[in-house]
Amino acid sequence: MADPADPSVRWWGTLLYPAALVGLFLGIQLLLGRLGVASELQASLAALPAVAALLISLPVRLQRCWAEAHPWQRLGVQGPWPAVLRALLRGLIKALVLLILVAAGLAVAGQLSWEPRLSASLLLNSLVLGLGVGFAEELLFRGWLLGELTLLIGRQRALWLQAGLFSLVHTRFHLPPLLLVGLLGGLLLLGLALGLQRRADGGLLWGAIGLHGGLVGGWFVLQQGLVQINPMAPAWLMGPDNPIGAALGWLGLALLLLVRRRWW
Repeated sequence: MADPADPSVRWWGTLLYPAALVGLFLGIQLLLGRLGVASELQASLAALPAVAALLISLPVRLQRCWAEAHPWQRLGVQGPWPAVLRALLRGLIKALVLLILVAAGLAVAGQLSWEPRLSASLLLNSLVLGLGVGFAEELLFRGWLLGELTLLIGRQRALWLQAGLFSLVHTRFHLPPLLLVGLLGGLLLLGLALGLQRRADGGLLWGAIGLHGGLVGGWFVLQQGLVQINPMAPAWLMGPDNPIGAALGWLGLALLLLVRRRWW
């Protein structure tokens, strides 16, 4: 295990590593555009080689910079199968509870109507979306970034900084000020909840993957296959596109953090 003072862990490497992955993604996306690929497919196709580069390069970085002989265990990906499955299930259950809270709040406020229209293709798309986004983003943020920041600045400050960076990366800065602040705050709470989820699971990443992926895939199913949400729903209740930056999202995430308070 690497020591926090290990001279091979440097801020410049921590900054350049994700920048290189983003550069690869944007470069391939630009190339696909020049080749005439449809715009709606460019991001998905460009993400494949970027994720492949992440999976190939990440264990190499841990071996060289963290002096870690078992990188996938250190990242929380490998572990005993019963513990992995329990962590994944706990994350998925928390995501389901949060989505039920949001749906119930919107229904009570008269902003939601039930219109089931599920299909096998919709469920498959939600599964692929949730698993893909959950695994890739948790591997990068709660796996690599949280671990590397812990080596650089310590456990507690790393928890807050990774959540802040997660919030900034996902925020759309063109939003009006109040919506922007709400979204930044909601994403910060989510980043903290995901980091604490990994702590609660003894370092395994799968609970955070289940929580993150469950929210992404579950919201897709809810919005596309189960309910109709009033497009004129107030921003303080619904947020810009989803409730994570609004009152319902803040309330659910705050309750989740309260449950996880022993792992702060």
